[in-house]
Amino acid sequence: MKVFGIAGYSGAGKTTLLEQLIPCFTRRGLRVSVIKHTHHAFDLDRPGKDSFRHRQAGAGEVLLAGGARWALMHELRDEQEPALGDLLAHLSPCDLVLVEGFKHEAIPKLEVHRAAFDRPALFPDRPDIVALASDTVPRTALPVLPLDRPEAIADFILTYLEPLPC
Repeated sequence: MKVFGIAGYSGAGKTTLLEQLIPCFTRRGLRVSVIKHTHHAFDLDRPGKDSFRHRQAGAGEVLLAGGARWALMHELRDEQEPALGDLLAHLSPCDLVLVEGFKHEAIPKLEVHRAAFDRPALFPDRPDIVALASDTVPRTALPVLPLDRPEAIADFILTYLEPLPC
């Protein structure tokens, strides 16, 4: 599996860019998976549902399965948050894993940066940022790709990660 990250501050457009990139890769025959990091407490479950009740009762893992998908929920309880490598080990084999967030992991990544966004760029302090996707052209020696051209961004990622089976 090849791994490539999409980094940037909340609200910069990482999820929107990923929504545009995934079809670019799947049209080329690649099997794509995504790992998204969130700083917020989240729950896929709803109070009162059987699986929620199982977790509340103390189950360490609950797997939901149906005709269209399955999902495994693992309760960390007193465990530390898993590292990206641990999470990658849980994925089924695929060609490309796109990682949203995990901006401090040492994987090659593209920074999403918007001029109107009042936050400093990450790339000056992160040697693992290999390119920018932006609505402006910041001063940098890194490749700067237009945010509104997902095919061009996909081309860059595939060239950077060569060889991929497409």
